[in-house]
Amino acid sequence: MPRKTKSTPIDEANLKVEKAVTERKKRAQRPFPASPFEEAIDFAQAVLKFGSGQPVRRLSLFDNLGKSPESGASRQLIINANKYGLIEGGYQAEQLKLTPDGQKAADDDVSKREQTRARVKLAIEDIEPFAKLYERFVTNKLPARAALTDAAKEFGVPAELAEEAVDTFIVNLRYVGLLQTLSGAERIVTVEHLLDSLPSSPRQANNLPAGTLSLQHNRPSGALITAEHAQFESICFYVTPIGEDDSEQRRHSDLFLGSIVEPALEQFHLKVIRADAIDKPGTITRQIIEYLLKSRLVIADLSFHNPNVFYELALRHAMRLPVVQLIRSADRVPFDLNQVRTIRIDTSDIYSLVPKIDTYRSEIASQVRRALDDPDSVDNPVTTYYPGLRMSLDGPAGS
Repeated sequence: MPRKTKSTPIDEANLKVEKAVTERKKRAQRPFPASPFEEAIDFAQAVLKFGSGQPVRRLSLFDNLGKSPESGASRQLIINANKYGLIEGGYQAEQLKLTPDGQKAADDDVSKREQTRARVKLAIEDIEPFAKLYERFVTNKLPARAALTDAAKEFGVPAELAEEAVDTFIVNLRYVGLLQTLSGAERIVTVEHLLDSLPSSPRQANNLPAGTLSLQHNRPSGALITAEHAQFESICFYVTPIGEDDSEQRRHSDLFLGSIVEPALEQFHLKVIRADAIDKPGTITRQIIEYLLKSRLVIADLSFHNPNVFYELALRHAMRLPVVQLIRSADRVPFDLNQVRTIRIDTSDIYSLVPKIDTYRSEIASQVRRALDDPDSVDNPVTTYYPGLRMSLDGPAGS
């Protein structure tokens, strides 16, 4: 009788890779880029800054950015920038080069109108399903999500990718300026309207450096949720400043959770759990740590610069597990995290917040989808400086 050989960690890793490749092959073809345009333009601006508009060596560029050129995240940056028509050259090419439109879109020294026109072309008009969605709904209020999803399917987007297409489309509209708050509602404006509102002179450089790879909850009734009964694969743990009852932090957290975060995650069938549903607010306990290390997703709200939030976020980063960050626009993203993409939500007044709630939900859903589909594609300070670091969870002491 033949003796069974014991599998090694390398064998198991190879099997996981083969399984992931097989699953990707089974997936429907995505007729649009796998990231919002903003992430791709950040990379194009890094190419422009490093090479002053000339072709750049791929390896030298990523060395300058402090990233591994062969990592999944780096390859995805190149693929998406290529699909948006920003650059020439694939992830195995020796050199990368900005396209003429990519140069205009990335260069802050060209006129605002010229830059915006190039961005609209690349982010919307040159992506077939986005162009058709825009053509159908331009001059109207942002339609209901179901209407956009049905239209995306009609325009050839596979059903399983329609939600993602809608999220990316909305985020792109907002980024290039085609989604504006007019008469108290988010409206899709014409390109002419957008360009007419812009100065023709070159704009001043923005505050972020080019290349920076840089929204009333009713608590469930009944007993508190315990870690022993949690189904972690279907859980999103919401890390947020909670505060005492009726405090500003509690009202903020309730608003974000019930009006933005939970609706954004409905399509993923994830249940959102906040710390006060499992333990005493303000106390970091074993149960909270267990949720941080085992939940399928963590959404971290950096508003108010709460120290517990940063402590919990660091634990999640160390485990290299999926995280999505958000913050109210009145707060500054701390230096150590300002190169991690963070969704900014304008809570300055009700008139600024309410019209954009659907857009914030789409921004969150877009980042969640990427984080869940490919956790290694999402950078954090730990993966940036220690790309080979891997930690395992053996269980709490005494378990």
